[in-house]
Amino acid sequence: MNLAELGLFLQSRRARVTPAEVGLTAGPRRRVPGLRRDEVAQIAGASVDYYIELERGRGAQPSVQMLVALARALRLDADEREHLFLLAGRSVPPSHGVSAHVPPAMLALLDRLDGTPARIITDLHETLVQNRLATALLGPATRESFLFQWFTDPTVRAVHPEDDHPHHSKVLVSDLRAAVARHAPSGPAAAMVTRLRQASEEFAVLWDTGDVAVRRGELKRIVHSELGVVDVHCQNLFSEDGHQRLQFFVPVPGTPAAQQLRLLDVIGVQQFSS
Repeated sequence: MNLAELGLFLQSRRARVTPAEVGLTAGPRRRVPGLRRDEVAQIAGASVDYYIELERGRGAQPSVQMLVALARALRLDADEREHLFLLAGRSVPPSHGVSAHVPPAMLALLDRLDGTPARIITDLHETLVQNRLATALLGPATRESFLFQWFTDPTVRAVHPEDDHPHHSKVLVSDLRAAVARHAPSGPAAAMVTRLRQASEEFAVLWDTGDVAVRRGELKRIVHSELGVVDVHCQNLFSEDGHQRLQFFVPVPGTPAAQQLRLLDVIGVQQFSS
């Protein structure tokens, strides 16, 4: 662990990232060429004082979760991200799961979708990062795969009307089968199949059909606690290796969805009072 060098590295990476690259508006009186310390802290979900101590080469060893957040906030490429972890004395996370590296180009595109609910997920439906509107529409991201939760936690299904549940179950299983072929035979996809076969009879029946189909885009009805049912087109843009996808939601023409999403943009994650 080399906290002094870690601090210098963070400073150098912060200086090269412009506010526009991370979806922030540059004020007229900026004293630094890149991001300010408070802006990096805000994007990474850290306190300003904590981040300042990191840049000064002081404080406690940062956690893996904090390093992942900093790598994404500073738009580090794969080599820079590995260097960050090594300086912090942490093992570099595997290439899958919620700590996976997200290509800077994908993050840059997500930043430009500020007025559209959007998120980056893995091919196992683990949310890596999502924007403010996606949180407002779908709820906070969790560290567990949505696909796994769908078959093991009935409360998760409330995001869609009950009539749509059989369709989503079928599509999720078919998409998982496509993902299994991209992963190692003993990797996380195969392990998820084993766990789900044991936990869900519904999953086991659907898996045994052998159906396979990559989930590229479809119409969805999303149930929001304040706005009711929102009709959206859900579209996916895939990374080169297919392990990640940028998923975004646009209103279906002829439905109230456009107005609902405009209202959601205003209220964010706030709740209407009764």
